[in-house]
Amino acid sequence: MKKYLYFFISTLVLASCSKEEKSIVVSAENYHHTVDKITDIMVHDIFSPPVASRIYAYSNLAAYQIMRQENKDLIDFTSKFEELQAIPKADSTANINFKLAALVAKMEIGKKLIFSEDLLTSYRDSLYTDWKKTNEEEFKSSKDYGLAVAQHLSKWIDEDNYKETRTMPKYSVYSDDPGRWQPTPPSYMDGIEPHWPKIRPFTLDSASQFKPAPHPEFSLEKGTAFYDELIEVYEIKNEMEKKGDESEEIKIAQFWDCNPYVSTQRGHLMFATKKITPGGHWMGICKIASKKAALDFAQSSYAYTATAIALADGFISCWDEKYSSNLVRPETLINKYVDENWKPVLQTPPFPEYSSGHSVVSGAASIVLTRIFGEDFNFRDDTEVKYGLPVRSFDSFAQAANEAAISRLYGGIHYRSAIENGIVQGRNLGTHVVENLNLQPLTY
Repeated sequence: MKKYLYFFISTLVLASCSKEEKSIVVSAENYHHTVDKITDIMVHDIFSPPVASRIYAYSNLAAYQIMRQENKDLIDFTSKFEELQAIPKADSTANINFKLAALVAKMEIGKKLIFSEDLLTSYRDSLYTDWKKTNEEEFKSSKDYGLAVAQHLSKWIDEDNYKETRTMPKYSVYSDDPGRWQPTPPSYMDGIEPHWPKIRPFTLDSASQFKPAPHPEFSLEKGTAFYDELIEVYEIKNEMEKKGDESEEIKIAQFWDCNPYVSTQRGHLMFATKKITPGGHWMGICKIASKKAALDFAQSSYAYTATAIALADGFISCWDEKYSSNLVRPETLINKYVDENWKPVLQTPPFPEYSSGHSVVSGAASIVLTRIFGEDFNFRDDTEVKYGLPVRSFDSFAQAANEAAISRLYGGIHYRSAIENGIVQGRNLGTHVVENLNLQPLTY
């Protein structure tokens, strides 16, 4: 009897120890889900493309810097960014799950930067409940460390001039210059983020470091380079309409629309059709590549963070040019001088034309992703499926970037020079990001 009693008690003790020592499992899939959740909230909150890129960059950087505490082979970005001090070191005596801490910091920074905090808090709390049930001690020490890193980074984030730009004057559009940007239909919104070049960049020496080649001199005289580009926008749209729903160009334009400001008018009512931003689309491509390559948590964090930094600096560079050149959109000129009833395939976004934002950030992101995953990385892009668009397939990131760029001509919202010079601008910037951060290819 004593023998069986001893065996029973020993079994209970071992079971208890096993339960207490069970570690919380945090996977790459958890990372992907968290990125997706933040994207969904940004779509809900209708963040502009530049602001969305800022949220992606800071939230992913928070997670990545924590993962460096566990994996010293990961590149240290701290020394690359202006006035960013190294994050607090983890207590070696504490039972810290670095992946869990990374997600805590990522969500905390994300919550700080979005509007609908309750949506992210609800998602976060569901994770907290599961983690706490598994191992309360590990959960608490990991959460505390993640929050400490988020607090440390928050001070640096608050010094990037974003708050100051919220109180700066709106963009003035009162001008008799026909080449100057004017608000476009249907909502005639003010130009968004005219002061974005004042935001502190990540790798750039200045917002104007990668200034594109100048666009053709404005002219409405037939035979000039500018007028020819204007008429090209007009005629391409008319040719596409003849093909109807089978037009591949229209499909490409719609797939890469990524305009969070689309307004729909029904009678006296006007409402927004919420969509992903261009940066959100490329973060989606990063997820697709990371999952196809079966990257682990740390590797995924590396890929997302590098891509997000390229996007963030890309928007700063592009917006610097947009509000320097202040070039008028094709729709404005076509309606006034060519055909008052003409409408572009896509709704014209509310900011100046040159250079093309899609071209710049797609070029930058494609260079970074190519560096990480390789030149011939083929993938099926299902990023837009949740917005009612079909999957498109690409043989490389460069091919996807080229299609994203030319989509703006098919959409009727950019001249050719904004596209061609914009993608060169973006690729030059992307190459700079790769070199500045010393980005290395991943082995998978």
